[in-house]
Amino acid sequence: MKIKILIPIFNDWESILKLLENINSEIINLNHEFTVIIVDDASTIKPPTFENKYDKIKSIKLIRMKENRGHARCNAAGLKYILEKEEFDFAIPMDGDGEDRPEELKNFIESLEKFKDEPIVGKRIKRSEGIIFRSCYFMHKLITSLFTGKTIKYGNYTCLPKSIVEKMVNEKATWSSFSGSLAKVAEKKIEIPSIRGARYYGPSKMSFLNLIKHSISIIAVFKFNVLLRSILFLFVYLYLISENISNITLIPFYLIIILNILTFYLSNRENIEELNNSLLNINIIERIK
Repeated sequence: MKIKILIPIFNDWESILKLLENINSEIINLNHEFTVIIVDDASTIKPPTFENKYDKIKSIKLIRMKENRGHARCNAAGLKYILEKEEFDFAIPMDGDGEDRPEELKNFIESLEKFKDEPIVGKRIKRSEGIIFRSCYFMHKLITSLFTGKTIKYGNYTCLPKSIVEKMVNEKATWSSFSGSLAKVAEKKIEIPSIRGARYYGPSKMSFLNLIKHSISIIAVFKFNVLLRSILFLFVYLYLISENISNITLIPFYLIIILNILTFYLSNRENIEELNNSLLNINIIERIK
């Protein structure tokens, strides 16, 4: 089978060199054709000279973008590129900093050999971040489940059959949220356990504000579910506190209103036209191997 590994990156060149080495060593005994597509999100740091030492990886391409569009949109553009320009059976998007562990590639491959028509997702069973981040992540999962009816315990690290890639490239939500879009286009998914690894180099680039934006972008894919569930919750909640209404008891009411406003606002990031035109942002494509 032909498998494309898709890696968005911004300035993290030291990590990508180590990641390529680790990918190469992890797939050494896997009897499939692996190629790598790196999408450079208009890095401000010049890329290094790549050594031609990745013997198990058949080819490596570096797609350099003109303008910085962000991680999610790099993934979206990368999926569109491989769908239109490459021959493949499966695509594996993964982060370029080491947090998506190459050691788990063999688990994806073992699963896709059994479930060739279903997307395979890396279900997070353990994270390496601090307690504050883990607490925020737990709240994100809880709110997402309550207000959308979807349980999303995975990120970009997935294995997608070509049919799912095609659906995602034709779904406007992919331009805003990878995991939200996948939850929308693929009702059934095969889960494998995945441990969130530590970054190879440097601190995480995910700020608290970006974490909130990322979380609500996922929720926004299902904005009408959120609105309906919010209305039902508020009717029940206002009935229960009808004899004890105060500024304190109305706090949940205000928070849900704010959630809906942010959800509908961030849903404007979804844009099929920009996704369709995303390859126009390519500056140059370099063949590294």
